Amino acid sequence: MSKIKATILGTGTSQGIPVIGCTCEVCQSDNKMDKRLRTSLLIQSQKTALTVDIGPDFRQQMLRYQVNQLDGTLMTHEHNDHIAGLDDIRPINFAYKNEYPLYGLPRVLADIKGRFSYVFASKKYPGSPSVVLKSIEPWEFIKIGDVSATTLPVKHGQLDILGYSFGNLVYLTDVKTLDPAVIEFIGGVDVLVVNALHHRSHHSHLNLKEALALIESVKPSKAYLTHISHHMGLHAKVNKTLPANVKLAYDGLVIET
Repeated sequence: MSKIKATILGTGTSQGIPVIGCTCEVCQSDNKMDKRLRTSLLIQSQKTALTVDIGPDFRQQMLRYQVNQLDGTLMTHEHNDHIAGLDDIRPINFAYKNEYPLYGLPRVLADIKGRFSYVFASKKYPGSPSVVLKSIEPWEFIKIGDVSATTLPVKHGQLDILGYSFGNLVYLTDVKTLDPAVIEFIGGVDVLVVNALHHRSHHSHLNLKEALALIESVKPSKAYLTHISHHMGLHAKVNKTLPANVKLAYDGLVIET
């Protein structure tokens, strides 16, 4: 696989940070690292550009990071903060004059067809998005352009979702539990990006303590925490409490592998 650059497009929870109407110190912070759009990742090689998920901040993320080429999106799951930006692929359709590929579990693709029924109507409204759905399964090796990925089974509470391994970089968001086989597969990876919601227990997300325990099991060279709530605390303060190889991710963080 070609050398890739990964840009963290968003590191926030479903509400983003700042949260509407919140006056906590995180939401009122002037530190740009405390401003978090909804969670997403951009993968770029010399020839290919992909996102993982396409949430409600997709348009803003594409403009902010001047993304002029995009060859598809790998879906983790169907929750709104990971899918709601789908309509904003229209400029990509217009520029490349082709259907935009979405890769996901069959259940996720069926949900997309239902929620965005106008995209798949037999008589489409002129100018509506043009999408091709590509079904993938856990433990599948896929290649898009010159970017390769392995799809990883992840438990988001009781919901089966996907994480992605891009060789030396593994991206897992909305994780609560991982099977031992996944931990073994990603063991010793160079870079692990994984969710850590906040400090309290949560039914479908790792909290900080649980994320650090998972990182200790995987033993990556470096780990970055994402999908972060405003209840986690200020970026600068929390970072000082973390192990040397672990950092809070932030919007715009670039990782090269």
